[in-house]
Amino acid sequence: MSTEDKKIIFLVDDDADMRAATGQWLELSGYTIKSFPEAQAALQQLTEAFPGVVVSDVRMPRMDGMALLGRITALDPDIPVVLVTAHGDVQMAVDAMRQGAYDFIEKPFEPEQLLDVVERACEKRRLVMENRELRRKLSNDGGIERKLIGNSAPMRRLREEILDIAETDAPVLILGETGTGKEIVARCLHDFGARKDGRFVAVNCGAVPETVFESELFGHEKGAFTGADQRRIGRFEYAQGGTLFLDEIGSMPLPLQVKVLRALQEKEIVRIGSNEAHTLDLRLISAANTDLLEDCAAGRFREDLYYRINVVELRVPPLRERSEDIPLLFDYFAARAAEDYHRPQVSLQLADIGPVMSHEWPGNVRELKNIAERFVLSSLPLEQRLSSIMHHPQRNADECAGGSLQDRLRCHERMLLEQALIRFRGDVQAVMDELDIPRRTLNEKMSRHGLDRRSYR
Repeated sequence: MSTEDKKIIFLVDDDADMRAATGQWLELSGYTIKSFPEAQAALQQLTEAFPGVVVSDVRMPRMDGMALLGRITALDPDIPVVLVTAHGDVQMAVDAMRQGAYDFIEKPFEPEQLLDVVERACEKRRLVMENRELRRKLSNDGGIERKLIGNSAPMRRLREEILDIAETDAPVLILGETGTGKEIVARCLHDFGARKDGRFVAVNCGAVPETVFESELFGHEKGAFTGADQRRIGRFEYAQGGTLFLDEIGSMPLPLQVKVLRALQEKEIVRIGSNEAHTLDLRLISAANTDLLEDCAAGRFREDLYYRINVVELRVPPLRERSEDIPLLFDYFAARAAEDYHRPQVSLQLADIGPVMSHEWPGNVRELKNIAERFVLSSLPLEQRLSSIMHHPQRNADECAGGSLQDRLRCHERMLLEQALIRFRGDVQAVMDELDIPRRTLNEKMSRHGLDRRSYR
């Protein structure tokens, strides 16, 4: 494994023995360690492109860990900083977290505790850097990343599949739930294919009345039927040289399915009221939000047409299967809405991340876009907008600012528990693993704060 492939940790501690021991634990776990006896030396090598995590002692000469945290936050607030001290108290921990520390560990600590924190911090930094790279690519209008946004594994795989088959004329069937972006996938197949200079003609089969379906697809001659005052070119013919996209193809009437099958087999169409055949030269892309094989078994869809349109099958994942893309998508749609409606640019608050990632999003990307636009247009204070729009009661760090130290700690504890319950939809085992606490302790804390797991399912 090359140095670039490893996760990088900057370890800052004026105690040489502690540096050596901690560095050895981390190296044995696969991390690349750069050790520094003082904060200033580490700062000189930090940039916004730093891909790793900083682990620093708090009590050090010249510049302590809290001052280092402030300098790093000013450089890049998304660099995770883990503070370690033998002299810490609860107030210092609260102050460090409020100033942007990723976590706070007291000496002596078990190596597994530090490794767990560092692993989660590295994963957070990896996602931040991937999202930044994707945002950079989004500035390039010609890239597929601008059309199909997301860094999750399903979206990366989908983009690769599209580019692999875009240059061919193979018929493609796109499957996915409503609102996942099937038409965008179809447009990408067209825009990055050999027919990109031709027309992209989309037909929503579910929106065309059965009485005019044949005319819509194949066209008609003047006088072919009552009301046919002039010749009309159908969608098949209009897409000549380009791409025809049949959305919701499962809703196509059975009698029309026979005629569409024949047109695809013979590569020609005949307008209604004409005897002249017109040769077809187009690529067909279809989409469905139902299981067409089940429709075939139920007699609602022709099996021979199914195998004709499904030479290549692409599946568009629902939003709940790529939740790590949600913050990036939200920011993208919010930025577009701010530009369209001449509103200030706004982003999700830290306390909003849990609710948006744990939401089921039954309307998928279409629903997310709607929420992002409403978020931009809302006149509520920024920290209240999402909870009001999505009807999620939630707490944020500002609510814990007043009162005694004990009150503030109690409030922070409740907030962390509540956010974890929201994120994992009431899954107590997942919350235990996330917060590293035993079930009995979690149950006691939930009872003390009046939290019921059933409220977060």
